[in-house]
Amino acid sequence: MVSAAISVEHVSKRFQSVRAVDDVTFHVQPGTIVALLGPNGAGKTTLISMILGLSRPTEGAVHLFGHPPRHPAARERLGVMLQHVTLPQNVKVKELVEWFRSFYREPVSAPHLLRMAGIEHLADREAVKLSGGEQRRLQFALAMAGNPSLLVMDEPTTGMDVESRRAFWNSLRNFVHDGGRTLLLTTHHLEEAESVADRVILLKQGRVIADGSLADIKAQAGNRFVSFVAGPRCTKEQIAALPHVRDVRYSGRHVRIQTDRPDDVLRAIILRDLDASSFEVSQGALEDAFVALTDLDRGLEEGSARR
Repeated sequence: MVSAAISVEHVSKRFQSVRAVDDVTFHVQPGTIVALLGPNGAGKTTLISMILGLSRPTEGAVHLFGHPPRHPAARERLGVMLQHVTLPQNVKVKELVEWFRSFYREPVSAPHLLRMAGIEHLADREAVKLSGGEQRRLQFALAMAGNPSLLVMDEPTTGMDVESRRAFWNSLRNFVHDGGRTLLLTTHHLEEAESVADRVILLKQGRVIADGSLADIKAQAGNRFVSFVAGPRCTKEQIAALPHVRDVRYSGRHVRIQTDRPDDVLRAIILRDLDASSFEVSQGALEDAFVALTDLDRGLEEGSARR
């Protein structure tokens, strides 16, 4: 039986009276891309720290390929790209890459690392003199240096412009899929998570509130959208009076209604003879599900408190 790339079993982390991570359990199989998402303060960074062995759980256990995170057998298969990294002074990019390669038995070649990260032209520049986005691409090369089976990346595209982010994800997808590697990432760019992840784990206040494929997460949110073009005789008052409307967004004459019962909304539009055309029903984006699930979780907590 193949060991899970990441195994998190009933993990909690307390800082005095604060429970930053609260009884989290999940398993990530090899070859999977998982996005760990959540609002600020959800516990993502704390959980990543425990997965990497940088801190120990107060309760529960973490294993990478069946080993504790600090075990050499786990570390040699791990590549890491953290959000905040200090690069050494007076060291060129190519020297830093070669230094990291020296830590591993079967490293990726230096030219290939520089090419994948898109920094061949920066090889002779001092690492600390790179721009923020260039430093992130260098960190990407360093994370891949050991030809890892598992990559853990915390906000990997911070500081990158749009073009650099696109190139980064293209390189990363190829690296992960070509070698059947596993990727766990956190990001505030939800459209990035939607474009690369096979699975989403959503945290809030240290707890897992949703876990599944993109389709599962969207279905769990219960969000559907009815979009149409409103004619001159269709008023905002008529739209607001439609049944089962959670939210309405306007962009000129284009209307987007959030609802959990799109059939009822469409039926009402037809029966009430609203001046509308070009209808479309969709499930929405990951960002819509993210907002809906975190708001739903807050509502459930408030309801429990009232009881």
